[in-house]
Amino acid sequence: MHRLALRVLGGAALVSAVIGGGPALAAPGKAQAKPIERLVGSIREQNAAFAKLTRLCDDIGHRLSGSAALEHAVEWAATTMRADGLENVRTEPVMVRRWIRGAESARLVEPRPMDLVMLGLGNSVGTPPEGITAEVVLARTPAELDALGDRVRGRIVLFDNPMPSFDAERGTGYGETVGFRLRGPRLAAERGAVAVLIRSVTAHSLSTPHTGVTLYGDTKVRIPGAALTVEHAAHLARLLQAGQKVVVHLKMAARDAGEVPSANVIGEIRGREAPDEIVVIGAHLDSWDVGQGAHDDGAGVVMAMEAAAALRRLELRPRRTIRVVLWTNEENGGAGAEQYAADHRAELDRHIAALESDMGGFRPRGFGLDLEDAAAERAAIATLGRWMKPLAKAFPGRPPVLLPDMAGADVGPLVEHGVPGMLLLVDESKYFDYHHSPADTLDKVEPAALTEATAAMAAMAWVLAETPGRLTPVGAPARRSPGTP
Repeated sequence: MHRLALRVLGGAALVSAVIGGGPALAAPGKAQAKPIERLVGSIREQNAAFAKLTRLCDDIGHRLSGSAALEHAVEWAATTMRADGLENVRTEPVMVRRWIRGAESARLVEPRPMDLVMLGLGNSVGTPPEGITAEVVLARTPAELDALGDRVRGRIVLFDNPMPSFDAERGTGYGETVGFRLRGPRLAAERGAVAVLIRSVTAHSLSTPHTGVTLYGDTKVRIPGAALTVEHAAHLARLLQAGQKVVVHLKMAARDAGEVPSANVIGEIRGREAPDEIVVIGAHLDSWDVGQGAHDDGAGVVMAMEAAAALRRLELRPRRTIRVVLWTNEENGGAGAEQYAADHRAELDRHIAALESDMGGFRPRGFGLDLEDAAAERAAIATLGRWMKPLAKAFPGRPPVLLPDMAGADVGPLVEHGVPGMLLLVDESKYFDYHHSPADTLDKVEPAALTEATAAMAAMAWVLAETPGRLTPVGAPARRSPGTP
């Protein structure tokens, strides 16, 4: 989710703040509203997204890149889309990195023996077979890490950086907290550390560890990294702050097994007038190797699949093609998104927009939009604001907000080529309670909320595919000019 601004700004008043003037393009009217009402009504009546999610979670389970389970999910998705009547259903090959977790454990040795609840960070290297036993030093900020100086050498660094509780104005705080997970092992290795422990990136925990990718970049020395539960990280931090000597034994059999084949899954509703113009809706099919990947991102997967299935049931064929794309390898590499952009480079100027869901199956709030060129983004937001008006009737009492500079990771490579990237915004107040953890299971998804989110994605897909005009002109600048924030 490297493109996603992980915050939430609330309130319907925000709509008027970000929707202003812009180029005069055709806006959807009453002719648009009736199909949207039919589409949303059908999705609410069928409630089929949750049935699909049940099959994905209970029959297949978690789906780490390179695993047999992910390839089972690829086959399931293609088969299901064909059964739903989608056209041009296919898989497009992608080579993905296969990371294997292996057996892992952490144990407090001093000041008293105690097992620690942990999960290795994705893409982490392992320890030697006998494990690593070392004294622990504490850092809560990059400045504290620097202040440790030579004390880091030969030690295990504990990054205890608490994630704040969700706030409706400020958001989740994820973006402020995730940095040590992403870069902690690299930063500590540069200072001579032998391993890293981080506080799980979540504000609420019932002794549940949260994993996620770590990025070594081009660093020459790679050390293992693992996440402790909030409770155990806080415990170790208290011991260290009290001046006690803390020693931990960490053992991880994690390893990189090289590249293996996988695939993106694609299905379409071909456009009736402009089939070569494309609206992408999608999500990532892979997940971490814990839990069931229900909110992240099984919910998004079934939203996109069911949005297209509902169009087929109602025999609603839009002006443009709606293309469902289920990307592989978002969690620990992004190869699926990069490969899709490369495979479809010749037609990217005909991609009207790419809408992704990757924030869980919660009740919808609206949509984010991102373009690499800031001026083009402002104009597109103004246009999209007018296009979205029929959605207000379909979602009474919850007028959809529209936020700038927000898109998901898998549409990022498309945004870099000038395609308007979009993100389905949901009530994410509980998302990071389950994110990347064993608790991300089907029982955490409310069927009614998933249905509403599916309806929102379907309605926006119809608007983007049916409304005359474009969000950006052909040949719009692909990258932000230097210095543009």
